[in-house]
Amino acid sequence: MIDITRQVQEALINSRVMNGICIVFIPHTTAAVTINENADPDVVRDFLMEINKVIPFSDGYQHMEGNSAAHIKSSLMGFSETIIIEDGRLLLGTWQGIYLTEYDGPRVRKVHVKILEG
Repeated sequence: MIDITRQVQEALINSRVMNGICIVFIPHTTAAVTINENADPDVVRDFLMEINKVIPFSDGYQHMEGNSAAHIKSSLMGFSETIIIEDGRLLLGTWQGIYLTEYDGPRVRKVHVKILEG
């Protein structure tokens, strides 16, 4: 899990939008985006430990590329997040951060950020 909060905040600052929404989109089938606690690194470790228990790497999957677990995890996590923008800031909770979750890597990934005023 890679904390991308700072990069998303920089995109917002560069946009100069004060109020609206921010959409973060991951255009990959084996990576996802989520919002979770970013103050305690144990949360990330616990998350990864538990998701790997629920969806193990090898479980008799039929997909020939050997990354079925990554596809399943990404689909369950989701490929986009929408965050409200208020007074030029992302309306995240005190302990919340935006994470790119990589399930089939490391790989080079794209993260699209769309800022909409409104």
